[in-house]
Amino acid sequence: MTDASAPPPPGTANLDYRVAHLADHLAAGPLGELGVRLELRGDAVLLTGTVPSTQCRDEIVHMAHEELAGHPVHCDILVAGTSSPDHGEDLT
Repeated sequence: MTDASAPPPPGTANLDYRVAHLADHLAAGPLGELGVRLELRGDAVLLTGTVPSTQCRDEIVHMAHEELAGHPVHCDILVAGTSSPDHGEDLT
């Protein structure tokens, strides 16, 4: 039986705060990125979602490593395909 009043594991509460701060920074910052989700996985953080460019993904990963220094960051962010079609569509 676990004690509900027991403190969280060391660093977890601080990590929750840092993840929430990063999510706010992503949404309100110059990227205005709302398509990225941050999930706590034990002591690590998983980034998921879809972004418009590799530059955007790289900036998000860089910000996550800075904000969450000392914790593993795993990136599963996909880049949306925005290239123009290389052939016409055949409608028959």
